Amino acid sequence: MADIFDSSLNLEETHFKEGYDEGYTHGLISGKEDAIQVGLKVGFEIGEELGFYRGCVDVWNSAIRVDPTRFSPRAQTGIAQMEELLQKYPLMDPENQQVQEIMDSLRIKFKMVCSSLHVKLDYNGYPKSSSEANDMQF
Repeated sequence: MADIFDSSLNLEETHFKEGYDEGYTHGLISGKEDAIQVGLKVGFEIGEELGFYRGCVDVWNSAIRVDPTRFSPRAQTGIAQMEELLQKYPLMDPENQQVQEIMDSLRIKFKMVCSSLHVKLDYNGYPKSSSEANDMQF
């Protein structure tokens, strides 16, 4: 008779363990899906910002090739440093420890170059609508 009552005494613990195991498994699956979505979003945003900086560097380098005296030596040095940082950025290794350092350095160099060129140019991300596109400042 003791065996019959033992199973009913352990019923709560058994259901608790089963619920925990199911929740843990579901959490792993859900967490991976969420991580993929967040990774895609963040990766796109970083790629977009890097592309913006690459475009600016390419335009500035084109202007320097046309007229080497167009920009001050300080601005040209900043542009060259930005180009080096863009080349150093580990696109295929997002877990590299230098990713954040390089991105921070790029942002600082960009502001310095814009300041030395006396240009107000900001990266605010991709415009969400056509009305925001008209608000872009160069």
